[in-house]
Amino acid sequence: MLALLDDIGKGGTWIAKRDAALFTLLYGCGLRIDEALQLNVRDIDGDSLIVNGKGRKERMVPVLPAVTEAVQTYLDACPHKLKPNGPLFIGKRGRRMGARGIQETLAKLGTEHGIEITPHSLRHSFATHLLGVGVDLRAIQELMGHASRSTTQRYTNVDEVGLWASL
Repeated sequence: MLALLDDIGKGGTWIAKRDAALFTLLYGCGLRIDEALQLNVRDIDGDSLIVNGKGRKERMVPVLPAVTEAVQTYLDACPHKLKPNGPLFIGKRGRRMGARGIQETLAKLGTEHGIEITPHSLRHSFATHLLGVGVDLRAIQELMGHASRSTTQRYTNVDEVGLWASL
């Protein structure tokens, strides 16, 4: 999956680099699309970030080096002067992005590669991959900001062979 996301950023444009950074963040940190789009530039400083999830609940999420690298590549390429208190992910006009365009971009990418990709499926993959390498279900629940263990279990009850083959 990371190779696919990395290929997006090689498109050369700052928009391609932004999309790669956002998709890598969704997959690498297990964020909901709204959580990622509400991040400000200052939020992504360091090896973890505080995420405001559903019900205004905050949680701390570790940030993988691949995520940090993808975001920095985007920031270096972005033609807009981004303020620390301003949005991390912006559109062509320099305003905070909305979810709709991201959903459409991922759907197009999925069609090009013969798989279905949504912001939610990236989050789902995050949880499944953690479970697949032996991370405790309770830890995954905390990382994802789920109030209920049963919600986390739904994320991880998949045909792992089919999921792994598609990534």
